[in-house]
Amino acid sequence: MKTTQQVLDHHMQAFGEGLDSILSDFDDNSCVISQQATYRGMTEIRAFFTAFVAGLPEGFMDAFKITKMEVAGEVAYITWEANPWFPFGTDTFVVKNGKINYQTFAVYSSGK
Repeated sequence: MKTTQQVLDHHMQAFGEGLDSILSDFDDNSCVISQQATYRGMTEIRAFFTAFVAGLPEGFMDAFKITKMEVAGEVAYITWEANPWFPFGTDTFVVKNGKINYQTFAVYSSGK
């Protein structure tokens, strides 16, 4: 079974690999909580990430930089930036049985 660090590392890498890779870190028991809504189960989480990835500006992946990463047991926390569009983003992950069970997500957009 994957450790919290392994799941987090894969999740960060998955954004360069596409939607199916991102979603492989979740299961039907997963929940993603964002500023706009809470998404439960694979159908809702797929819809969230489909919209999120589709809305990313060109060059996002080149600009994406993790500014802090901390793992403590089943919990992982990151802060990140992707300037000039997102000067601050943060995610918290709770990993159980090798899958992201809970994720919180918040981002500040510069409006560019």
